[in-house]
Amino acid sequence: MIKIVKADGKAEYEFLAAVRERSNDTDRDVTAIVSDIIDNVRKNGDKAVKEYTVKFDGKAPEFFEVPKEEIEKSFKECDPDFIKTLEKAAANISDFHKRQLQESWLTTKENGVILGQRVRGLERVGLYVPGGTAAYPSSVLMNAIPAKIAGVKELIMVTPPLKNGKPNPNIMAAASIAGVDRVFLMGGAQAVAALAYGTESVPKVDKIVGPGNIFVATAKKLVYGVVDIDMIAGPSEILVLADESADPKFLAADLMSQAEHDKLASAILVTTSQKLAEKTIAELDRQIKTLSRAEIIDKSLTDFGAIIVCDNMDKAVEMANGLAPEHLEVCCENPMEYVGKLDNAGSVFLGNYSPEPLGDYFAGPNHVLPTSGTARFFSPLSVDSFIKKSSFIYYTESALKADKDDIVRFANTEGLTAHANSIIVRFEDNE
Repeated sequence: MIKIVKADGKAEYEFLAAVRERSNDTDRDVTAIVSDIIDNVRKNGDKAVKEYTVKFDGKAPEFFEVPKEEIEKSFKECDPDFIKTLEKAAANISDFHKRQLQESWLTTKENGVILGQRVRGLERVGLYVPGGTAAYPSSVLMNAIPAKIAGVKELIMVTPPLKNGKPNPNIMAAASIAGVDRVFLMGGAQAVAALAYGTESVPKVDKIVGPGNIFVATAKKLVYGVVDIDMIAGPSEILVLADESADPKFLAADLMSQAEHDKLASAILVTTSQKLAEKTIAELDRQIKTLSRAEIIDKSLTDFGAIIVCDNMDKAVEMANGLAPEHLEVCCENPMEYVGKLDNAGSVFLGNYSPEPLGDYFAGPNHVLPTSGTARFFSPLSVDSFIKKSSFIYYTESALKADKDDIVRFANTEGLTAHANSIIVRFEDNE
């Protein structure tokens, strides 16, 4: 079970270093397998994709591309209350992401110069959605909604078929609500390859987003450069900052909510109270007995979990910024006072009634977040992830003439005389 680490300037950093190392290993065998799959799909297109689907998913799907009417039929197969929940969540996600939308702009100067920036959505985006036991309709909403708000013209979803060859109805319902344009029943590295290079049926996309297993993540890594990708996601992680006012029952529940994802997941509590640390362990022991994924939770907490006891909250904040966690909860008496101090986190959850699952499913901010310390320089998935920008420049002859000497001087200083010549020739006859 989870251990208590007393922050002494050494022990806590040794533990954090071990946590960082867990996601740095590259499986060479997986890379070799995925490379072969990608090469096969590039050469043989639909045929290769369908053969891998039978091999890995057990049965050829009823449809390769799911017809629109089949997607609409999924609503009848879903729990009506769940459909209402999807619609509520979609409304919250849409409201949050609409506020991120950027506009093209243009500015003019007195000398006739016009400068500006054009912002528009990507032409075509591929969304990977896991199937089977790891089917997450929430991921469909979180990826598709900001893409459509950004103005992506065509959003193509790929997802493995169920064992009966049919699509997962909850995934299909989420796709319909989120505005997905086309759905193909295929998964794994072969689906990533099909999106990246295109096949007879699957059009080549500009960007691939969405979660997946190690084969999917490796495939995304290998096709990056041919297409853009969202990020290489590591194991899930949560860090909880808590002072003496926090409720150990809540803390234990929130730590386990992330530990259940994966045996490599990391759940860390940083607190100023030894007493709170001990009470939280007692709550972990009590609550874990009722949970379906207790074995995974116990392994995760044992290997990559800890309760770190610090002398003060300044030290706790310093540790949080150093780890740069995917999820950061602030369970303190005055949580808002820490907003401006916490610089490195994917998403911050403030107060005792803002647990991490609220962000996973419903509140509105995106749940696709940077992991493995990359929150130091990466941001959550957003509308910005699905746009491209171009700048434009218009100079009049007189405006360029006024600046030509400086431009030529720059070019000559860098040894690029053809650059300089491009400016000079425009005014040779006038001087």
